[in-house]
Amino acid sequence: MFRKITVLILLVMFVLPPQITSGETAAERRKRLEAELQNVERQILTQQRLVEDKRQERQSLERDIAIIEGEIKKAQLGIQARALSIEQLADQIKEKEEVLEILSEKLKRQQAALADLVRRSAALEEYSLVEVLLSKKRFSEFFSDMANYQSLKESLNESLAALHEIKRDTVEQKNELEDKRQKEAEMKRVQELQKQEIEAKERKKHQILAVTKGEEKAYQSLLESQRRTAAQLRNALFKLLGGGGGIPFPEAVKLAKYTSRVTGVDAPLILAILEQETNIGSNLGSCLFTDSSSGKPVMHPTRDEPIFLAIAKELGFSPYSQMVSCPIKQNGRRVGWGGAMGPSQFIPSTWAIYGGFVNNGSGWVYSKSADAIRRVRGGGLPANPYNNKDAFIATALLLRDNGADGTYYGDRLAALRYYAGWAGASNPANAFYGDQVMNRRDRLTNEIRVLGE
Repeated sequence: MFRKITVLILLVMFVLPPQITSGETAAERRKRLEAELQNVERQILTQQRLVEDKRQERQSLERDIAIIEGEIKKAQLGIQARALSIEQLADQIKEKEEVLEILSEKLKRQQAALADLVRRSAALEEYSLVEVLLSKKRFSEFFSDMANYQSLKESLNESLAALHEIKRDTVEQKNELEDKRQKEAEMKRVQELQKQEIEAKERKKHQILAVTKGEEKAYQSLLESQRRTAAQLRNALFKLLGGGGGIPFPEAVKLAKYTSRVTGVDAPLILAILEQETNIGSNLGSCLFTDSSSGKPVMHPTRDEPIFLAIAKELGFSPYSQMVSCPIKQNGRRVGWGGAMGPSQFIPSTWAIYGGFVNNGSGWVYSKSADAIRRVRGGGLPANPYNNKDAFIATALLLRDNGADGTYYGDRLAALRYYAGWAGASNPANAFYGDQVMNRRDRLTNEIRVLGE
């Protein structure tokens, strides 16, 4: 008989935003949010350890339900942590907007002062030095006017320098504000995706309990029936973006196994990352780099466009007809940059690292010695982001560089670094990504075993 598990009490399905305390100062508010976030992060880590411990046990109904409930709780805590982070970002955005207002006001005053100096300077320059000298009764008056004129010139130069500095500061503040707003929009988007993940886990738990009625024997029969799905798997399509579009699952497995042999990264992890990138809404490759979105180019104009043009030139395709990913839109507003290429969805600047493109001082050029993908697979052609094999190798190399080593901890950390960078990998608010990839890795491991290839 299945031993009943103590079910985690879920007060709310989706955690509400943190309560705003009225009457607190900005410093008090900042301190409160930091303390709340630290508390939630500690709870996330506790749930993570509980889930990892359960994974070490023999597969059973009790163990699997406990894992699902632990993941639900951890996901809810992740939503709470992200809500606190969004609130902190909102405060920072407000501060940046206040700074921009101050800078804009200073800019107006400086422009007015500069205009006045220009008018006074122009008035003085209408007279020659001889005219000014002859108009004075005493030499002292002449030299006094000359000193004033020189002071006016110096003030004009100082005012110009101040104006340039204010403009530079304003641009920097606007860029920082745009980055923070982009990050906030991305975090809100992740919130919605994680809510969907919680709903899916709840449905899975209820389905398991409904089918098995809490009986271990019935659950083991269910697992066995799920393993007998080879025929269905052979007809499944493994959805990838860009390049060749959908790749039949068996073909994707062969590519992943080949890539695993030449890079040392486990095939299920490679497949899990590519599947995860598709499921979280990566760009679909339906834009041209020359397109415009929200008054901005699709691809980052200085970071990625020059490299994309160099890649096109080296590989012999037209950059003006080759599709790349579009910028993501959140609530109708653009978020970030597009320009990702092929099945691996690498942006050009990331592809350059593994595909052999270097800046020689005069521009971006292909370097055979720097082409890590070509070295791995051999052959005489440069690495191509639109080639499925090269794309799989690129994904594996990035995972390997991120620390993928075949262990649960190492692969999960590599996935987190793949998503959030090395700095963001330790942020508990991003834990959901690593968890989802590892769940996919476990499922794909079983599916590959069923295929027997």
